[in-house]
Amino acid sequence: MLTLSSDLTALFFTVPTLVEDLGASATESLWIVHAYGFLIAGFLITMGRVSDRVGARRLLLWGASVFAVLSVFAAFAWTPGVLVLARALLGVAGATLMPSLFSLLREMFRDDDQRRFAIAIMFSSFTIGGAIGPLLGGALVEAFWWGAIFLINVPPMALLVVLGALVLPERHESRVSRIDPSSVALSVTGMLAVVYGLQEIAAGAEGESASLPPGFSVFLVVAGLAMLVLFVRRQRRLADPLFDLVLLKNRRVAASLLTLLLTGIGSVGLFFLFTQHLQWVGGFTPLVAGILTLPYIAADILGALAAPALARRWRTSSITVGGLLIVALGAVLTALAVADGRIPLLILAVAVIGVGHGAAMALLSDAIISSAPEDRVGSAAAAQEVGGELGAALGIAIGGMTGILVFRASLDRMLSPDTPAELAGALRSSIHEAFAAAHGNAGDSAPLVETIRDATGNGLLAYALLAAGLVAAAAGITAAAFSRRRAPSPAADSR
Repeated sequence: MLTLSSDLTALFFTVPTLVEDLGASATESLWIVHAYGFLIAGFLITMGRVSDRVGARRLLLWGASVFAVLSVFAAFAWTPGVLVLARALLGVAGATLMPSLFSLLREMFRDDDQRRFAIAIMFSSFTIGGAIGPLLGGALVEAFWWGAIFLINVPPMALLVVLGALVLPERHESRVSRIDPSSVALSVTGMLAVVYGLQEIAAGAEGESASLPPGFSVFLVVAGLAMLVLFVRRQRRLADPLFDLVLLKNRRVAASLLTLLLTGIGSVGLFFLFTQHLQWVGGFTPLVAGILTLPYIAADILGALAAPALARRWRTSSITVGGLLIVALGAVLTALAVADGRIPLLILAVAVIGVGHGAAMALLSDAIISSAPEDRVGSAAAAQEVGGELGAALGIAIGGMTGILVFRASLDRMLSPDTPAELAGALRSSIHEAFAAAHGNAGDSAPLVETIRDATGNGLLAYALLAAGLVAAAAGITAAAFSRRRAPSPAADSR
């Protein structure tokens, strides 16, 4: 998990060097960065079913082997197109690993406390990997060359293959049913279209270089959702579906997946705007802004690791709902900190979100994995990852759109009526363009820059309140679903 998540973010600080060496265009550089995450999201449902069919251990070891080979291929890519292809194939290989990992936790840890702690460690590893990825990538490029970013994946994957073959267990009742190709096509293209379209919408809202026109981005999201609807309808007709919709009839699984989605929209969108706020309003460089997010990362890990211990003393549902309410409280505190204007208070408020988020997500994941039937754990794990991916994509897109809409509305209200129309238009185009126009404006730019900062802060403040409402609603859904009694099940957590 550490390797997978660091590979998602390792290119963030190294794209300029990579683009210069390979001569990549703007569109190619975007695909080099994002093809990996797109293909992971697209193939999660398929690989979850493959995990249930061939066995989680077997799929994990094959996926890790392919991941290591493709990492070497990516390291020595000779053209931008070859690197995009390598990153895309790495995403497919990465999609085999995630469901397999969570499925194996169910097999390895039958004790509730041990399984929860293992899941907490898994989540913490993913969080740490995402945090250190940019720093690791920057350091490797400075010391070696950009290909070292991919070669660093090889030793841990080789170790996993060697030790996994010796110590990891495997279920022997794996199903041998056929995997429906049409379902694979619908799920992959639907997820790719939705995630790609949402990213392009977010990039356009922030004034960044989007590779698609705004109207086509929206069309892509709608088309992707339509394909996912067709996917669901097809699953209902199949005797052995790619994704068994019976999983969603379990209240705890369905409520946990919905909560993952809502919490992702709220917390990821808020965190995205927070990182922008540190740079635009706080004036910090990307590296320093990244360092200032470490309190949130540390708090998230602390919450995840503390949750299993707390669950030994209180009901898991109480800890989960409590964690979600802490996230909602942290979002409200974030809004108050933005209004106050002091960056240290803002960092502290966002760290409060991290504590609740880590605790809630670890226990929600356990609820999904432990409640699924034995032969559908891989599919349940994949559904969990899909919920997280969609929540993150929607959070960034909705957060970016909310931020820019509130920013423009605030500027309309705060700008002087005698502001030249050309300047006003440049200020409203995007936050990036607004600061560039203000600094390039003749005369004293300080009052105008301060106005832009206030308008930018209003966008974060508004989304923080929206996030608080979304996560509070998720807490209510979780409380309602977990409080109802259900028939005893050997796979379920009796607590």
